[in-house]
Amino acid sequence: MTTAQVGVVIVGAGPAGLVLGSLLLNRGIDCVILERRSRAAVEGRARAGFLAARSVRVLTENGLAAGLRAHGKTHTSCLFRSDLGEFTLDYAKSGEGEAHTVYPQQQLVRDLVAEYLRRGGEIRFGAEVAEISEGAVRVHDGTGVTARYTAGCDGHRGIGRAALTARGIRTARWDHGVSWLAVLVAAPPSMEAVGYALHERGFAGHMARTASVTRYYLQCPRGTDPADWSDDRIWAELAIRLRTDEFGPLRHGPVLEKAAFDLRSDVLESPGAGRLWLAGDAAGLISPSAAKGANLAILQAELLARSLEGALAHGDETGLARYPADCLPRVWRAHEFSHWMSGLLHGPAGEDDKARYGRQLQYARLESLRTSRAHQDFFAENYTGI
Repeated sequence: MTTAQVGVVIVGAGPAGLVLGSLLLNRGIDCVILERRSRAAVEGRARAGFLAARSVRVLTENGLAAGLRAHGKTHTSCLFRSDLGEFTLDYAKSGEGEAHTVYPQQQLVRDLVAEYLRRGGEIRFGAEVAEISEGAVRVHDGTGVTARYTAGCDGHRGIGRAALTARGIRTARWDHGVSWLAVLVAAPPSMEAVGYALHERGFAGHMARTASVTRYYLQCPRGTDPADWSDDRIWAELAIRLRTDEFGPLRHGPVLEKAAFDLRSDVLESPGAGRLWLAGDAAGLISPSAAKGANLAILQAELLARSLEGALAHGDETGLARYPADCLPRVWRAHEFSHWMSGLLHGPAGEDDKARYGRQLQYARLESLRTSRAHQDFFAENYTGI
């Protein structure tokens, strides 16, 4: 087996792995990234693009924000629609007074790949890891990497998590009981703000991506086949749930992508041990209800880079020992708010007494968010915080 030796081998070239790699190079730590997919697949995968102010600061301070600074759009408000009408919440004027930067994740990933390579980093695309052992990573093609530490940044189904849970690390899990049809369309945004619609037929969401591309979400039954949803059916259902008869039409365009997924969340009781440490979805999967996934990945990459620098540059592993305590409280805070948002957006189905009661509680939460400054401050601080 051909091997190379580095300080850190990073498994996965998503936001967590790419940010971690660049931060390690900044600190003089040699590393290599192993990614099972091709570069085209990594850079072309459309994902969420909602970056919190803290994430933007981390990227800016480390020279990773040129693209988002040039092309990202600042968002300061979100809009809610329901049977009670419509209202806009300007969250940048509440809480900590922070905004979001909308920058499609695939564009951020392209920027991060280019910058990591420009700094002299190595990424091996098409390198599917077969085994992670103490101090070594073996790839299916017979090559390998030996390293002082391994960083698993390859998602919640990746080998990094599997290797850690095989050591007895437990996982806390929650199924939100909700599924979404995610739709990407070649059409300009139809609203100035992110839009959340509560409807008896289910939740619908509107999220701007670029001037010509918009992301929509439709709550759908568990087990939905996206092939059953034609473009016409998608636009008709969006019109109903977003109440276009009352609030104006949507800007139409061809559907570029559609996929159904279940809203689930989980968190490992520790994001690492010994020589193996995790960041991003590998350490914990969060539902998309509050757009926290990429932000948690950047937070954890920053904390892990600092901890690995202490161990490799100074022989001090106290930062690694403290890494779980540094990141888990913030992770759980993000999960708590995402769980709260899921409850706000998804009312129970049916016409029995319990379902009607649940929907009235849902609308009571929404009305409180519309009228209470204290509730708005809570929302703003958690919506933009990480």
